[in-house]
Amino acid sequence: MARKPVTIGPDHHRKLAVDLFNGTWTLIEKKRTREEDLAMIHMAHASRHHWAQVGTATHLAVGEWQVSHVYALLRRAEPALYHARAALRVCKDGGVGGFPLAYAYEALARASAVAGHRKDRDGYVRLGTRAAKAIRETEDRAQFLRDLASVP
Repeated sequence: MARKPVTIGPDHHRKLAVDLFNGTWTLIEKKRTREEDLAMIHMAHASRHHWAQVGTATHLAVGEWQVSHVYALLRRAEPALYHARAALRVCKDGGVGGFPLAYAYEALARASAVAGHRKDRDGYVRLGTRAAKAIRETEDRAQFLRDLASVP
């Protein structure tokens, strides 16, 4: 028996995207169990999916950054690199600069570090440092630079 597909509206997609992003962030910041690691992966992907339904290029880039960040935390180099590259591609294709572009470079640096690609990591750190100059808010720029400095 075929089920009738469920259709949700843009407001529901937006709420799910935000709630899943924030839920992922909560898991990123805590000591996790294996089950929570898996939930973190699924939540990051689900958030990005819902942003694809209603978001801007900025939302998509930040969503890809978060998915990459989750995989980097879990020491999964290949998917971390894949989603970091996707974040950069969304920025370039969508004309997105500033904060999202800087974080795309941070994701590439972090994923490269996980992969053991020191030369690539160093190059992306330099690009992120340059991109940080376009982050308008002083505290946002300072937070970015702290995050970039935490790349192993």
